[in-house]
Amino acid sequence: MSDHSFEVAGLTLGYDGADIVRELSTDIPSGAITAIIGANASGKSTLLRGLSRLLAPRAGQVLLDGVPVHSMRSGDLARLVGLLPQSPVAPSSITVGDLVGRGRYPHQGWFRRWTPADDAAVDEALAATGTADLVSRRVADLSGGQRQRVWIAMTLAQDTDILLLDEPTTFLDVNYQIEVLDLLVDLNRDRGKTIVMVLHELSLACRYADHLIAMKNGRIVVEGTPDEVVTAQIVEDVFSLPCDVITDPRSGTPLVIPLGRHRSGLAR
Repeated sequence: MSDHSFEVAGLTLGYDGADIVRELSTDIPSGAITAIIGANASGKSTLLRGLSRLLAPRAGQVLLDGVPVHSMRSGDLARLVGLLPQSPVAPSSITVGDLVGRGRYPHQGWFRRWTPADDAAVDEALAATGTADLVSRRVADLSGGQRQRVWIAMTLAQDTDILLLDEPTTFLDVNYQIEVLDLLVDLNRDRGKTIVMVLHELSLACRYADHLIAMKNGRIVVEGTPDEVVTAQIVEDVFSLPCDVITDPRSGTPLVIPLGRHRSGLAR
């Protein structure tokens, strides 16, 4: 099981002249699934970029096992933390097998060549994401949902203790959304991986995450278990969305029911 400490201390992140995340501090629970939720432009993806050190802090720091991630060697960090960003781009001619194989690069070195263990990691990632039958196809020729699953396979092949995923269910049909989230739970429960992901669908975040971080205007509004975070008042405060929150009859987790003007009992 992953027992790495992942701490954010006074972190400020931004682009050009604007601060997006402001003086944010939190501890990411080790060995758990954390979902970052919030409205568009709340700073969710920016925070994830800071955790992965794709974005340098303007103030504060991200600490992995007490070491600032921006002081770590790239190879050392890549063997511990895997990232699936929003809308990743692959060379137009690359095949699925080659792309997923690139997830093994952090495990290579100047004198280490490809091994049967690398083959096994790639095969397992392809099988877990249902993409083994696509291995010879060009990534550019795939549908959006297929491409997303292939990118997830590449991240899995990296075989890190910590996975950061920015909207991993983007472009996926509902059945594949559930498959991907079920897969992440398997990785967490069976292999002890710490998972941090940005999700838009609140009810799915409640069902699949152990810990929620709700953001607004670059700051954490509240964090805790789904029951603690997802209440009708907090959803309205964070998302400007009037809603009812009931108990999901299947999972026992909060289920958000938006209240629009039509077909919600509010129309007159």
